[in-house]
Amino acid sequence: MRRPHIRSVAIAVAVTTAATLPAAPAFAAVPDSPARAASSASSPVEAARAAAFAHATATGVTEDDTLQAKDVMTDPDGKLHVRFVRTHRGMPVLGGDLVVHLSERSAYLGVTRAADHKVEPATTQAKLTAGQAERKAAEVAQGDAGNAELVVDARDGASVLAYQVRVTDSDTTEAGGSRTVVVDARTGAVRSNTPDTDEFISPALGETLRKRGEKLNPATGPAVDAGTPSALLTGAAATSYPSTASGTGASLFVGKVPLTTTRTARTSYVLKDPNRWNTETRDAKGQELEAFSRGKKFTDGDNKWGNGATSSRATAAVDAQYGITKTLDFYKKTFGRKGIKNNSTGAKAMVHFGRKVGNAFWDSACGCMLYGDGDGDLFKKPLVVLDVTGHELTHGVVDATAALEPTRVDADGNQYGEPGSLNESLADIFGSAVEFSTNNPKNPPNYLLGEKLGLAQKFLRRLDKPSLDKLEGTVDYWAPEAYDTEVHAGSGVSSHAYYLLAEGSGRKTIGSVKYDSPTYDGSQVTGIGRTKATAIFYRALTRYMVSTTDFHDARAATLKAAADMYGADSTEYKTVDQSWAAVNVTPANTPAGR
Repeated sequence: MRRPHIRSVAIAVAVTTAATLPAAPAFAAVPDSPARAASSASSPVEAARAAAFAHATATGVTEDDTLQAKDVMTDPDGKLHVRFVRTHRGMPVLGGDLVVHLSERSAYLGVTRAADHKVEPATTQAKLTAGQAERKAAEVAQGDAGNAELVVDARDGASVLAYQVRVTDSDTTEAGGSRTVVVDARTGAVRSNTPDTDEFISPALGETLRKRGEKLNPATGPAVDAGTPSALLTGAAATSYPSTASGTGASLFVGKVPLTTTRTARTSYVLKDPNRWNTETRDAKGQELEAFSRGKKFTDGDNKWGNGATSSRATAAVDAQYGITKTLDFYKKTFGRKGIKNNSTGAKAMVHFGRKVGNAFWDSACGCMLYGDGDGDLFKKPLVVLDVTGHELTHGVVDATAALEPTRVDADGNQYGEPGSLNESLADIFGSAVEFSTNNPKNPPNYLLGEKLGLAQKFLRRLDKPSLDKLEGTVDYWAPEAYDTEVHAGSGVSSHAYYLLAEGSGRKTIGSVKYDSPTYDGSQVTGIGRTKATAIFYRALTRYMVSTTDFHDARAATLKAAADMYGADSTEYKTVDQSWAAVNVTPANTPAGR
């Protein structure tokens, strides 16, 4: 497997001096998956853990390992897929995640694993102290280092003792965000230095736009009166508080929209949605906050929010809250997923993040969406459009499941490598699906990403023929160079495979957009429809992808998903195979030594 960068791990042991790996029991008691109640989920987790040790040759688990359940997915036929993160002698293992697959009777069916070897460091003795590692991390990330945590880094085909350090207020990250730095515990070499945010606009794209002199000033709808909600909608008859209320918002990009809010008094409302697990948007007040609790609540006296223009601070919040709730609705009604982490917990967002920030982020450290107001130069307005929100929240879904990571990050913050490209692709795929699910006539659904941003090329990326994106140099087909391609450019490989699976090759008009999707070998692909294609990719993500999954692994994952859902002899399965071959991902060109 190829080397990913892991932003976070489930368990960490803080150390303050040079250390030796401690001993730990193989079957330590661990918390259950947050997605299921402990009373119902403990037996599947225990069965999967026992199966992992019983089938150690396949799973790579040893007696020095401990497995902690991160997620449990149950299929309609009762099959179980238990995702674990691993510790080795009590140390978190970066790149040690695995998914154990069980039958409806909890019999072992197989495993999907990130590390293709046993996790056993060549040495157990650290030469650096934790303090030395912290100083190194602070130096390279140019920020404030937290406590160093001793880990095993198993991401590059070997297992190395290392320190992991979170650095906040980093001068090397946009808007002073945080970074996770991994330092070799023997040599002091920096093994990875990764931002904790997924940015919609990469540093490379920002530089390209500036060189072209583009000034993005996305078209917005006219300022509208949100209207006066009726007494019934606002819950005027409510006798106790808090209560659920229905209000309206005047957005920047999609006009007047309904909003479900929380009524806290007779004439007091909070922009929090009780029907969607208290999903809430707050005001960062121009500060670079990474703690949602520090954001200011949006409150209103008549349950009418925003004015359709940036002159009201609530307007951007309307777009954000609307986009987030529509994304949650898509995942719930399409896949039964209850929130980003599938644990019936609401999503969080902060608008007006920082000063002159021309970007939007999924922040894994905060566990929330962050929206800047634009830098006033390149971006004139907040990036609160619907597909940006769907894209970024999908990064949260990926964090909660496969945790796909880039293989490297350069000094400017640009990310590279196939697992990171697949992450960006899935965010584009499901961001587009959110548009189709929402079907708002003022934001017509399509297979384009960022079409409302005001770019000269009329979109940022597109799924049918990714190479039409000249800004990021997105590619249509796989080649060996994809291993070290910038992730937004490389995302075209799997995005193109998805489009071909859904819609097929050749010319087609959907809505008002004309598409013409080519294939690598000139073959013709007949699509199986967006609904089936999206379901296959979601199942592949949540059951068969891990942190190191690359494009050839993704092919195998989607084939497994199609076989589960439709059978290995089905048209759907065969079309999955054809769609990957059409972007030059085949068994024959699988890289050696993977």
